[in-house]
Amino acid sequence: MKPPLSVVILAAGLGKRMHSALPKVLHPLAGKPIAAHVIDAARRLAPRAIALVYGHGGERVRETLAAPDLAFVLQDPPRGTGDAVRVALAALPADGVTLVLLADVPLVPSQALARLVAVAREGRLAVLTARTGDPRGLGRIVRDAQGRVCAIVEERDATPEQKRIEEINTGVIAAPTAKLAHWVAALRDDNAQREFYLTDVVGMAVAEGLAVEALLHDDERDVRGINDRLQLVQVERVLQRRRAEALLTAGTWIADPDRFDQRGTLECGRDVRIDVGCIFAGDVKLGDDVTIGAHCVLADVTIGAGTTVAPFSHLEDASVGRDCRIGPYARLRPGAELADDVHIGNFVEVKATRMGRGAKANHLAYLGDAEVGENVNYGAGSITANYDGANKHRTVIGDNVHIGSNCVLVAPLTVGAGATVGAGSTLAQDAPPGGLTLARAKAVTIGDWKRPVKNKKGK
Repeated sequence: MKPPLSVVILAAGLGKRMHSALPKVLHPLAGKPIAAHVIDAARRLAPRAIALVYGHGGERVRETLAAPDLAFVLQDPPRGTGDAVRVALAALPADGVTLVLLADVPLVPSQALARLVAVAREGRLAVLTARTGDPRGLGRIVRDAQGRVCAIVEERDATPEQKRIEEINTGVIAAPTAKLAHWVAALRDDNAQREFYLTDVVGMAVAEGLAVEALLHDDERDVRGINDRLQLVQVERVLQRRRAEALLTAGTWIADPDRFDQRGTLECGRDVRIDVGCIFAGDVKLGDDVTIGAHCVLADVTIGAGTTVAPFSHLEDASVGRDCRIGPYARLRPGAELADDVHIGNFVEVKATRMGRGAKANHLAYLGDAEVGENVNYGAGSITANYDGANKHRTVIGDNVHIGSNCVLVAPLTVGAGATVGAGSTLAQDAPPGGLTLARAKAVTIGDWKRPVKNKKGK
């Protein structure tokens, strides 16, 4: 039987270089906190316990990331990574193996972590390393003449020769829990930063004759840490580029992978086309032959086959049927439900409204809290007045209704099937089916009226 796995995630750093009131590990990366990516990777290993170490003032970390399978451990005062692991181990089972992750290194794949855990389950210390042409600021992997790992040296404590080493420590290790607890309890802070370095456990293991296995990861982008906003943006682009490439490989047309943002899940059918500058958040599903124009934002949206969303449209928590035409500059707000062959044109807003098959609102209109039947033509400038200052009310528009331009439908209101509402009407009572309903003030002309004239300057 395999020794059980526990995971420690270190998230107690202050993140001063972010210059932000928001804790570093909570800054968004691809739509969720940096630390959430690390937690997800840990969960894919099915550990029996996960402990996340946070620092003084980091209660927001605990509140944001709270989950039934996470134990939160406070490190106060902050005394380095070794001390953080010591504190975390006190809250975890003493047997099995422990994997240590950094909450600001979000792209390490679960497969690489599984390799480390496998080594630890064989009774050895495993360290994840990578090679980089610019190792500045990172711990160096020191090997002996036979190529065996003998130590990890931090930048501030490294000699000029050691600083030239290009193999770097990622901060991710795995070890038998009992041995790791023994080592962190014996750490000393006799270094340039007066901290307890977790990396010193490598030298301890070597001194005890325990084999240390450095697993060299082949893509240094996976192990990049985030310490400032520039690094955050760089890691974001790595992640977004990979997501775009995965979609392209699966058959989705993306105009420019470098101008694409997936901040949730995106499911695409066959022959989907996505233009530049689009953002996909939450859970988005695009059917076959869907086209998304430039600079659209889609959040928690399902779109049926054959639908086109024209540029600069914003869709949130909405469902769209097949063969619809949306935009440009259209907005679907939460609760918008469009049947097949619906047209929503430029500067039209739809909220908490169901629109039947073939309905059209092509220009400058608002539909809120409404039920719209099939083949309705909703005129330019028309609105549903659905809010009375305290409560929302619904408007029901039957099949084959024509609403003229610049109408106000004061809810609660029903317009019967086949009715026509004349342009410029303000309806505060139901319109019967089949007829023409007008509600206009009588035109009045004042013949001797004089238009106001601006005063001349100085008078």
